[in-house]
Amino acid sequence: MTALLHVDNISKRFGGFVALDGIDLEVQPGERLGLIGPNGSGKSTLVNCICGTLQNESGTVRFDGHLIDGLAAHQRTHRGVARSFQLPRPFHSMNLADNLRIPLLYTVHARLGGLLRSAGELDSRCHELLEMVGLAKKAKQMPRDLTQVEMRKLELARAMAAEPKLLIADESMAGLSHSEIEDILALLVRLNERGITIILIEHIMSAVMSFSQRLAVLVSGKKIADGKPEDVVRDPEVVRAYLGQ
Repeated sequence: MTALLHVDNISKRFGGFVALDGIDLEVQPGERLGLIGPNGSGKSTLVNCICGTLQNESGTVRFDGHLIDGLAAHQRTHRGVARSFQLPRPFHSMNLADNLRIPLLYTVHARLGGLLRSAGELDSRCHELLEMVGLAKKAKQMPRDLTQVEMRKLELARAMAAEPKLLIADESMAGLSHSEIEDILALLVRLNERGITIILIEHIMSAVMSFSQRLAVLVSGKKIADGKPEDVVRDPEVVRAYLGQ
C-alpha cells in the first residue's frame, strides 16, 4: 500500500537549535497514528513542517503521492491536509453554522476553480458537520455559548469542513474530564471510520493507547520509537525518556 503521508529525513533548525533531526515517518491511508513525546520534543515543529506553517530545511514531505515541499499552508489544505488546534480559534463574531460556511466556501472555491456551492448546499453541509459532532441544535448560537468540550468539537468540525484526507488533531482532549475525553475519542473514531486518516498528538496516554493503531515517539527532535502501542510503551528508551518510570 502506498503511504498517504511520507516524511523522509526532514530536519529543521532555529538558529543553533536543532528542532528536528532526520525524521522519517509514514502514515497509511485510513490509519490512526498517535504522535507522542515530552514538551519540546519536536512534535509541533514536525506538524508545522507537514502542514506548511514551517518549511523544512532538508528532507522531503510527500502527500497522496505528490511532493509538497515548498507549498504554502493553504495549498496543502486544498490538497487534503487539515489540522485542529489545542486552543480553538473560531470566528467569535459568527454563529456556529457560519463558522463552518467560511472553510466550506474557501475549500470548494479553490478546488472547483471558483464554482461555489449554492446556499442550500452550504446549509445542508453545515448541518451535516454540526450533526456529526453533536452540535446541530446549537447552529445559531455563538462560540461564547459553548462549553469547553463543545468548543473542541467545533474546532474538529471546522477542520473537517476542509474535506481532508488527513486530519492532525493537536491535543483535542487537554483539560477535559474523563467522560469528555471518551466523547472526543468516540468522535475521532467515527471520523476515521468515514475514511479520514488521523494523526493524534496527545499527552493523555490512556486516550492515545485507546485510539492509536500505531505510536511514534519523538524526543529531542529525534524519532526514538515507532510501532504497535503495546510494544512502544514497553521500549526501555521510551520509558526512560518519556514515561519517566
